[in-house]
Amino acid sequence: MVIPQRKLQPDEFLSESEKGGLIIDVRAPGEYAEGHITGAISWPLFSDEERAVIGTLYKQQSRDEAVLMGLEIIGPKMKEMAEYGRKLYAENENKPLLVYCWRGGMRSQSIGWLLRTAGVPAFIMDGGYKAFRSFAREQFDRPLNLVVLGGYTGAAKTEVLTQLAQLQGEDVVDLEGMAKHYGSAFGNLEGHVQPTSRQFSNDLYIRLRELNAWGDKGDRARPIWIENESRKIGRVDMPEPVFSQLINSPCFEMQKTLDDRTAHLVKMYGEIDKQLLADAFVKITPKLGGQHAKEAIESLERNDLKRAAEIALVYYDKTYNHGHSKRPNLNRVEVDLRGKTPEESALYLSEFLTKYLQN
Repeated sequence: MVIPQRKLQPDEFLSESEKGGLIIDVRAPGEYAEGHITGAISWPLFSDEERAVIGTLYKQQSRDEAVLMGLEIIGPKMKEMAEYGRKLYAENENKPLLVYCWRGGMRSQSIGWLLRTAGVPAFIMDGGYKAFRSFAREQFDRPLNLVVLGGYTGAAKTEVLTQLAQLQGEDVVDLEGMAKHYGSAFGNLEGHVQPTSRQFSNDLYIRLRELNAWGDKGDRARPIWIENESRKIGRVDMPEPVFSQLINSPCFEMQKTLDDRTAHLVKMYGEIDKQLLADAFVKITPKLGGQHAKEAIESLERNDLKRAAEIALVYYDKTYNHGHSKRPNLNRVEVDLRGKTPEESALYLSEFLTKYLQN
């Protein structure tokens, strides 16, 4: 007996995932790479090339011809696909497989039918990935309770956020970690591949959902920590509704000495290839000034990382101040953390936030 078909709305679909269901993206690999639901595994019904052929048939001949071609492609693979589906189901402790395609149409419904016929419970997302994207964007419009962690470059904001995340009662969204970029010309010297803006948006929504950011599972009285960022992190665009709320949230500005900040940069970039650092200084020469850039590169050549870091901070500080000048509504609160380690800073900020909320 075939298990009955069941379609779920995006919120229900994600709730089933949170209960342990395994999300499966049956779109082509190229579609998956452009953006997918965080945590979904790729199990394409068609390759990119096969999808292109079927799409051409659909447009130039007819839907029926496209369907026949699709059946011709998957027909010989049905037994293997059914076995793979059973394997996934068993490995996932016999919890439902959650299937989606672009619009919840023939691809996801075909896989869903095959899995159910093979005895595997499979739920389909009504409206597919397109419906998920619309749903996530709608959630971004809802109010978020955020506290922004700011401070000049070298204040060790990322390290402090990492320590805050380990404290009971504190929740953190690591935007730079998700974007795989630390910002500015020095932010990705080792060339890490960044996610697409769509994927970043998906990851951000799922992270906020994990943190119960909108209070749907109870009161969300304490703010979520988030780093002060530009709208663009490397090549990744932050969703506009989130950025808008970020720049209108309280911002705790970490106050650090120049020595604190320089020492952190030396530690952070000390093991990086000197040529990569030199190339980054070349890129920012128009903003830093030719003489400063020349001195920085010469400092690198004689292994004087401290001086190179001091020069880099001239550029970074100008950039940071310029960014703040565009945010007149930002509620900035200075927090003196001079001489404190990231661990000490996190503890201090946690206590500072508690007192701030009580006032």
